Amino acid sequence: MTRRTFAVAAAAAMATALVGCSSGASDAQGTSDEQSAQSTQEGQGAPAAAQSSLAPITFALDWTPNTNHTGLYVALEKSFYAEEGLDVLLVQPPDGDADALVGTKNAQVGMAFQDIMAGYLGSADPLPVTAIATVIQHNTSGIMSRQGEGIESAAGMAGKRYGTWDAPIERAIIENIVATDGGDPATIEFVPANSTDEVSGLRADQFDSVWVFAAWALQNAQVQGFPVDYFAIADINPVFDYYTPVIIANDAWLAEQPDQAKAFLRATAKGYEYAMAHPEEAVDILLKAAPEIDRDLALSSQEYLADQYVADAPAWGVIDPERWNAFYRWLNEEGLVETEIPDNTGFSNEYLPTA
Repeated sequence: MTRRTFAVAAAAAMATALVGCSSGASDAQGTSDEQSAQSTQEGQGAPAAAQSSLAPITFALDWTPNTNHTGLYVALEKSFYAEEGLDVLLVQPPDGDADALVGTKNAQVGMAFQDIMAGYLGSADPLPVTAIATVIQHNTSGIMSRQGEGIESAAGMAGKRYGTWDAPIERAIIENIVATDGGDPATIEFVPANSTDEVSGLRADQFDSVWVFAAWALQNAQVQGFPVDYFAIADINPVFDYYTPVIIANDAWLAEQPDQAKAFLRATAKGYEYAMAHPEEAVDILLKAAPEIDRDLALSSQEYLADQYVADAPAWGVIDPERWNAFYRWLNEEGLVETEIPDNTGFSNEYLPTA
């Protein structure tokens, strides 16, 4: 997933928050027959004979299938969800707007990002969603540039072109890391990151540096043999070690069906743990759902993420309150949200198997 498509999802989610959350959308719980039929047809649900006894759950992906989602596809393939009594359907919403689908009860759960969540958690009319697990334990995003052009660290971005998706939080983070590293953020030239592929954008000299996810774009550069320099944003300022991506759930569903939420996370945790232990098999499972993905890139990404899903946490999915709160405190201090986000807003560890 590129930062460009990530920005599209952000804009859509924030727009939904601004117009309010009380739309007339139907509750996804009421579409069990259609959902079960579709999941069986796509090979993503439980065996047909057991469909009627399984509780339907819709999961909204943030974008097209990729290695951030592998644990979900593994849990489907290995029947971990069916063993928990769940019929899970994975859907790709328009423009990757999983936040809006979950907030309006068109999906019970979905994939989101802590920085994007700030746009609606820090608004006068926030979406009713809660992050119930993190997919990756640390922020693995950073800045990638053509090798040897002096952008080995954030200070090197000064005086050069940065490919932006023009979001206020993004710009503030870039200016912060450049200043923290000793550069002058006022000299950065912010240019549109129009390319849908960061490596292609760098090759075409559309920009000198661009924000990427190390698990995908950095691996893509390595698979293509395109020499780049890269540094992690969180290495410059630890406040940016926030959670990206996370699994969010609809608040009403959590209140009404807490046992389903816990069952969903038990199966999902098993899926990600299996992907960690068997990255090549996990890639083969992912490619069944998305055969258009380059296998070499998927495998490189999956092997990278095998060490990132849990990293130094006690178990998969656990969100550290201090790191979560530190990022939102920074947004509050910088005036980057409409209303202040109080500590411990927007996440919960209580539905995880370790709770």
